[in-house]
Amino acid sequence: MTVRIDHLVTSGTFALDGGEWEVDNNVWIVGDDSEAIVIDAAHDAAAIEAALGGRALRAIVCTHAHNDHIDAAPALAEATGAPILLHPHDLPLWLQTHPERTPDGPLADRQELTVAGTTLTVLHTPGHAPGCVCLYAPELGTVFTGDTLFQGGPGATGRSFSDFPTIIDSIRDRLLTLPGDTKVRTGHGDPTTIGAEAPQLDDWIKRGH
Repeated sequence: MTVRIDHLVTSGTFALDGGEWEVDNNVWIVGDDSEAIVIDAAHDAAAIEAALGGRALRAIVCTHAHNDHIDAAPALAEATGAPILLHPHDLPLWLQTHPERTPDGPLADRQELTVAGTTLTVLHTPGHAPGCVCLYAPELGTVFTGDTLFQGGPGATGRSFSDFPTIIDSIRDRLLTLPGDTKVRTGHGDPTTIGAEAPQLDDWIKRGH
């Protein structure tokens, strides 16, 4: 069966450091007609389950543990039986949202996740949060970057658990080394490519300082 990437946008609230913002999140589903994984179960478990269309959900992968990326994860896990996977460095953030329910398994740098015969490699990319990861699928020519890299720049680093020099190092060393035509599928907003973002690195560094 042919592997495909399904996409839906869910809406809700991002809350951190005492502030709240209304946000739209990208939810990515990678799989074929029989099985799939979900990348970032944001806001609406029922909508994500509907988008799965009865496929077996093999894992709920969290790119990081800000509440807007994980708020629907426990409900989706309960509905589907799928494990929730999170890099352990983001457990303190996770527990702010779900103090009574821990993830089911860890994500580690260079770990490989396989769904529908396609491999996604976990890249640990801290900076926006300590446990941020991206998922690189070379067979699909794409990388799922969560909130590490967007069209036009890195994710925000002005709040708790974040660090600007760290996210720049992550992007430079882990993402901009990927092929230029790799499609960047982000946690919010429109996609881009590695080749479109790489020339802007020096400008980001100047702006960040």
